[in-house]
This record gives sequence, structure tokens and C-alpha cells, in this order.
Amino acid sequence: MSKKKVSRPTWDDYFLKVAMLVSERATCPRMHCGCVLVRDKQILSTGYNGSIPGDVHCEDDGCMVVDNHCVRTINAEMNAILQCSSHGISTNNATAYVTNMPCTNCAKALIRAGIKEVVIFSDYHDTLAEKFFGIAKVKIKRLAIPSNEIMYDLDNYSSAKKIKH
Repeated sequence: MSKKKVSRPTWDDYFLKVAMLVSERATCPRMHCGCVLVRDKQILSTGYNGSIPGDVHCEDDGCMVVDNHCVRTINAEMNAILQCSSHGISTNNATAYVTNMPCTNCAKALIRAGIKEVVIFSDYHDTLAEKFFGIAKVKIKRLAIPSNEIMYDLDNYSSAKKIKH
């Protein structure tokens, strides 16, 4: 009997799926966003939109909305850049895989951080991000949303054992 082969995602789909998973940690109910910074097919950092350390989370205490934006949270792209900064990791010439088109401020931060390509599957409301990316010659790649199914195939591994809960 032949075993069904699980197809591997493309690198772009793989990193976008990681960004989707990262977004599940977001603490602002207005938008769950995930960002993965990658260079040479290696993950440098991840980020999701969440509160500053020590503050309450929007999902627990409500959003702080100013001009129709929640200002309690740090956006996913900023958190990914800041994670690299706190660990001394250069983001120069990296690619940002983001679940949504970055807002204007995040676009400027990604540009200044040396990001050369942004890969997304969802647009965000009208921002200047696309204009700024164009000025800075940052490539934007729009892809279809990858499957949210994880193709983990235990059936083809005889030594793998499932943990029972």
C-alpha cells in the first residue's frame, strides 16, 4: 500500500503560515496581526500586536482608541524589529512576512530597519505604506492567503506516538 505524500508549502507560504500562527498571540481584539522577519530562509524574529510589558491587555481591559486606532498595543512589525534590536540581530536586507499590509508608521520602521521585501496576503485600510515602500524601493509581494491547515502527518511515521489527554 502506498503512503500519501504530504506536499510541502513554498517558502513564502511557509513563512506566511508562521506569521498567521504568531498572530494568534495578539492581545488586541481589533486586529490580530503577525510578522516574521526572515533572511536567507532563516527566521530572525517574530512579532504580534500586544501591550507593552507590564500593561494590561486590550482583550482584558479594553482598547485605548485614539483617532480610530488602538494605541495600547505595539504593532507586530515593531515588535519583530524590536526583538531583533534587543538581541543584536541586523534586519538589513531581510524580508517581512506580515498577515496584513503594514500601517504607515510600521512601513516607515520596516524601511529604516533595512527590510527589502514585504510579503502579505491581506490589505489594510488606506495608508501611505505603499507609497513609502515605493519611494524606498521595497518590493511588496501580495499572495493568496495560505491554507490554515497544518499538514502534520503522523500516519507515515511508525515510531511517532500521539499523546493522549
